[in-house]
Amino acid sequence: MHTSVPHRRIGSTDLEASALSLGSWHTYDRVDFADAVAMVRHALDRGVNLFDVGVYGLPGAPPTFTDVIWGAIMRAIGPPREDFLLSAKLWIEGFGPRGFRPQLENTLLRTGLDHADLVILGDLRCDDVPLDDLVGDLAELARDGLIRAWGVNNWSAPNIRALRDIADRDEVAGPQLAQLKYSVARRSIPDGAPFAELFRAGFQMEASDVLEGGILAGNTTPGRAIGRDPGGVRESILAAVPVLADLAEKLGTTPAQLCIAFTLTHPANVSTLVGASRLEQVEQNIGAFDLLARVGSDELRALVEPFWADRDAVSPEGP
Repeated sequence: MHTSVPHRRIGSTDLEASALSLGSWHTYDRVDFADAVAMVRHALDRGVNLFDVGVYGLPGAPPTFTDVIWGAIMRAIGPPREDFLLSAKLWIEGFGPRGFRPQLENTLLRTGLDHADLVILGDLRCDDVPLDDLVGDLAELARDGLIRAWGVNNWSAPNIRALRDIADRDEVAGPQLAQLKYSVARRSIPDGAPFAELFRAGFQMEASDVLEGGILAGNTTPGRAIGRDPGGVRESILAAVPVLADLAEKLGTTPAQLCIAFTLTHPANVSTLVGASRLEQVEQNIGAFDLLARVGSDELRALVEPFWADRDAVSPEGP
């Protein structure tokens, strides 16, 4: 019998998301199309229904088509639209006179869909962003049936509280979750007091960058772009990779499964976002649920405590 990925409700919405989700960043444009179709079909068959898809090409840079390819993959498989959730990225830098609508319309054009179930606002990199306007624009997109819920990516706890306060004041839906870096090495923000307060109020997390761009899985020289290094702790993470591999071997598992299983122990984590380029990786990632059931949350968290690299390197409030 194969493990089936459980589903969890996103915040106060009616969306039921798989506890494991697949991302598109620098993924589908590196994979043979037939192999990608087989991989995504297998993920769907095992219960994965949440797909994080973004338009990642920057002005002046070579165009990327990972989102376009993902749309073609879904058309090739042909699942009913209600059987999967599209989580799309929207970038604060592109918020203009028409709000987020042009970005969202471009994403829907490129993926071939008519709405996004969830949209995630990109990093907040400046202090003069009109938060009231963002909340109002997203409420309008929801009223028009273009989105069903929204969240943020790596925002600080105070800024998330501000968004929620504005939404409550205006009696519209606020952010439901935050994509946060969360791994055996990067824990200070999701495990800190500011976010714990948000989580107690019903806010949730989607764990991301859980393998540090593949480094924690043993690929210490990734041949692609990987996430930023808050706190400058990547060298410490690299140094710990052999020890993490030894622990995984003692537990009869892989470093990737161990790292993913750790993220599943967080009570506010609605889904763990991973990038996979091979069917075997999807299968291995799903195996993290079996590892967690075998070892237990408390024991697993205790075993990986020594790998916490950013303990004193970043503010628990977030960026």
